[in-house]
Amino acid sequence: MSHILPFLLKHGYVVVFAGVLAEMIGVPISSVPLLLAAGALAGSRRLSPWALIALSLAACLLADIGWYELGSKRGFSILRTLCRISLEPDSCVRRTEAQFVRRGGRALLVAKFVPGLGTAAAPLAGLLRMRVSRFLAWDAAGSLLWSGSYLLIGYLFSPELDRLGHYAAKLGTALVVLLGAVLGAYIGYKYRQRQRFLRGLRIARVTPEELLDKVERGEELVIVDLRGSAEFEADPGMVPGAIHMLPEELEERHQEIPRDRDVILYCT
Repeated sequence: MSHILPFLLKHGYVVVFAGVLAEMIGVPISSVPLLLAAGALAGSRRLSPWALIALSLAACLLADIGWYELGSKRGFSILRTLCRISLEPDSCVRRTEAQFVRRGGRALLVAKFVPGLGTAAAPLAGLLRMRVSRFLAWDAAGSLLWSGSYLLIGYLFSPELDRLGHYAAKLGTALVVLLGAVLGAYIGYKYRQRQRFLRGLRIARVTPEELLDKVERGEELVIVDLRGSAEFEADPGMVPGAIHMLPEELEERHQEIPRDRDVILYCT
């Protein structure tokens, strides 16, 4: 923190705007330390809190409007592209979609606080054809809540944050190594978890071409479409003869699936 504060003092509001904008467009960095430090400077009357709030809000809206337009024009392809950089790409699209199905526009109110959801929420709103006025209202409220919360924390605890920065500076390289080791261990764990998931999936995977071949040969199959409701509404086309049900409906509707033939499931 002791290094961030002088940097913010020298470069002013441009750094806050650029940092928030970079995170919102998907650059894998966090602007939270910048907001905390800027809030601390506002607490010591060296920066204007109102200007910081306005710039943070403008950066969020600028990025989110762009993602909204991309979502409305390119659909789920833009979500899949975003989720490829996630540590949990196999559940990223479904998790984002589930938030919107459950909360609707209110998901935008908390989206920026949830890792992986902040950037994906805006294109999903565009894909679902949320009214622009409704999107802007919820997104502005969520952006204000997110940036304002961290700026307020920095504002209220500016002396403590500055002291914490001095302690971190004393630890120097040791702190960087420790934080890097923790981050590396977490990434390694998620990577191994994903590889185990993919190995298990490959055991019983069938390609679209193999499925077509089975259908053309007349094999008796049961095909179950497990796409979520939002994606199904965006693209209601189905494999001929498939049964559509939501993943959470499998337990209560399992009797609809015959047990005397191979069952093929597909989703996003």
